[in-house]
Amino acid sequence: MYDVHYWPTPNGKKVTILLEELGAPYTVVPVNIGRGDQFSDDFLAISPNNRMPALVDHAPKDGGAPVSVFESGAIMMYVAEKEGRFWPQEDVRAKYDVVQWVVWQMANQGPKFGEQGHFNRAPDSVGDLTYARTRFNDEVHRLFGVMNVRLYDRPYLAGDTYTIADMAAYPWTVTWESRGIDLAEFKHFKRWFDELSARPAVQKGLAVTAGPPIDPSTLTPEDQARIRKLLYNQRARPAPA
Repeated sequence: MYDVHYWPTPNGKKVTILLEELGAPYTVVPVNIGRGDQFSDDFLAISPNNRMPALVDHAPKDGGAPVSVFESGAIMMYVAEKEGRFWPQEDVRAKYDVVQWVVWQMANQGPKFGEQGHFNRAPDSVGDLTYARTRFNDEVHRLFGVMNVRLYDRPYLAGDTYTIADMAAYPWTVTWESRGIDLAEFKHFKRWFDELSARPAVQKGLAVTAGPPIDPSTLTPEDQARIRKLLYNQRARPAPA
C-alpha cells in the first residue's frame, strides 16, 4: 500500500496517474499547501524540500521498513521499477530514453511552466513584469515545440511505448489554453495529448482530490497576502540546534 502525500497540482497528478494506470492501491494523505501543511515536522521528515508530493511505501520489495521518496520524478521511477511497468529496465537504451525525458520534465517543463504561471498571476502593483512574462511565455511556447518535434516521428516521448515520461509531462499540458498555446501550431503534440486525455486511468488520476479547492475569488486581500507570503520568497530554514 502506498501513501501519497498530495495536493492536486500537476506534480501530484503525475503520481496519481501512474498509480491509476497500474491499478495499485494507494491512500491520499492531503497536504494543503495553502494552509502550510508542507512545513510540518512530520511532512519534512519524508520531504525535506517541503514540497509535495511525497510517497511512503509500506510494502517495499525487500520486506523491510517503509520506504519514503520525495520529488515526483523519483517517486515515479521508484513505483514503476517496483511494479515492473512503464519503465523498461533490461534495455539500457530504452531505459535512458525514459530517464532523459523524465529529467527534461523535471528540469525544464515543470519549472518554466510554473514560473509562467507565477508571473502571469502576479499583480501589476509589484512592478513592471513585461520582461519576466515575455521570458516565460516564450519558454513555454518553446517547450511545447520541443514536445511537438519529438513526437512527429514517434507515438510517445520515449519512443514506441507509453511510459512514465508521458505521464510526467501530461498534467502540465492540460492548461495549454490559459498558457496562450494554439494547438493548431503543434499537431504532433495534439495527437499525443488527445490520446492520453482519452485514457481512463489518466482521467481518474487527474480527478483525484485532497479536499475542497481554494476559490481565489472568496479570499480576502489579507488571506491572499498570507498565502503569497507562505508560498513565495521562502528563505532557508535553520538547521536544528
